[in-house]
Amino acid sequence: MPFTFTIKLFARLAGLAVLITLVCSLIWWGLASVRHQAWQEQLAEPLMTWLARTPSPAQQYHWLSPLYDFQITNAKRLSLGPVISERLHYGQTPVISDQVGPQALIANDSGSVLSLRLRELYRGIAEATALTVLWHLNQATPEDRDEMARVLAEELNVTLEVVDRAGQLPPPEVLERVSGQNMVFFGGERQGQVVLRLENGSLMRMAMPAGFQSLTWPVVALLVALAGLVLMVAVRLLMRDLEQNLRTVESVAVRISRGELEARVEPGQGNLVSRLSRSFNGMADQIQRLVEVQREMIHAVSHELRTPVARIRFGVQMVETAKDEQTLQRQLDGIDNDIQELDELIDEILTYARLEQGGPVFSLRPDRVTDIVRQVVEEQQVIHPGANIEAVIPESSEVFSESDIEPRYMHRAIQNLVGNACRYARREVRVRCLLDQENCRIDVEDDGPGVPEQDWEKVFSAFARLDDSRTRNSGGYGLGLSIVRRILFWHGGQSFVGRSAELGGARFSLVWPRRQ
Repeated sequence: MPFTFTIKLFARLAGLAVLITLVCSLIWWGLASVRHQAWQEQLAEPLMTWLARTPSPAQQYHWLSPLYDFQITNAKRLSLGPVISERLHYGQTPVISDQVGPQALIANDSGSVLSLRLRELYRGIAEATALTVLWHLNQATPEDRDEMARVLAEELNVTLEVVDRAGQLPPPEVLERVSGQNMVFFGGERQGQVVLRLENGSLMRMAMPAGFQSLTWPVVALLVALAGLVLMVAVRLLMRDLEQNLRTVESVAVRISRGELEARVEPGQGNLVSRLSRSFNGMADQIQRLVEVQREMIHAVSHELRTPVARIRFGVQMVETAKDEQTLQRQLDGIDNDIQELDELIDEILTYARLEQGGPVFSLRPDRVTDIVRQVVEEQQVIHPGANIEAVIPESSEVFSESDIEPRYMHRAIQNLVGNACRYARREVRVRCLLDQENCRIDVEDDGPGVPEQDWEKVFSAFARLDDSRTRNSGGYGLGLSIVRRILFWHGGQSFVGRSAELGGARFSLVWPRRQ
């Protein structure tokens, strides 16, 4: 994966994490604000509704005024906003907060507004509710107290129970405080409770609704769903570039399948498919080269086969008209030579095709290069007795003679160079081994006319010959040097041609790494 793409991807993922965190935080804050406001109104609504239904709450609950600034005011005298006034008109219980603290409001049937000022909403509502419950239970007769407790619990949305068992007793510090007070709040805002001491000395326990929780399972589920949605959209946007790049590669592949072999993918910088683009273009180059080689080979093979086939046909005609044994034998020998030439040509073509179309299965193994060179020199000396073939192998090269090669194909490459040099040499052919710890180099030099510099690269092309001869004397089909180059390619090396400084003719060189 490209490093620049990794940095860009990391930056995008970090930005995505920040975005998800920011979106979830904003949504959580907004939901928490709305839910907290709704919870405040739901908490204050039972007590405020109870007070609004009371005929004379100011006289009946006179003790609320000094404790909670309980007031009953005409709505027209209050400077309330239109939204609050509208909500009061519909019988709702808005809770407004200012610097002093929260204030619960409700309108009664006569149009007056009842307000209750609290320092802390949860504890204030709990204590005000407890005082109301305590007042009514003290006013009720013993026979009606249970029914009154049931009605109060239902109307004020609390739980009331008589403390008559040891398991229901509050903590000791609460009992100690309730001995000097009629009411003690404890438990905090998560689950507030109040212990009431009635006039007859009995204790009752009042449990308030649960306090506000900013994180609940529905909220968590909603945040997770929103985070997943944001992540899905963001990943879709992040993957858009990748999809476009893949579509580009796909379109080029379609063009190549239609025959547009020159189509290539424009490699982008720092994107995920840049390596894919380069590999795809390399594959397309290889396909185009193989197709061109195939076309060239078909054209050249048809041209190369035409000459020996024509000679064989002519020889057959001459055999039919031969009048003596000597003429017949001469024509038969010519046909046999032409068939051998066809066999050699087919062998060259098959070898070249095998090397061009992916190469043979090389089993590289350690072998002595100098021994192969000496073997080739001895073989070629027998085939070309008129040439003086010399192997020049310094002692330093003998030390590093062992190399990882495919002996059969390396033998073929050196043989092709030496045979080619013998065909064009006047007298001298020299095979020099230059081997060291890292690389192997073999130079094949001759004293022939050499290769013009402008043709140094051309001679390695398939079916390329610098003369126009097609006779048996010149020999060769223009495939020998192509085979040499492909053999060196599969050995991780290369072949090139130059001019021999000592003999004056051509110098062909093979260079490959000693160890694969």
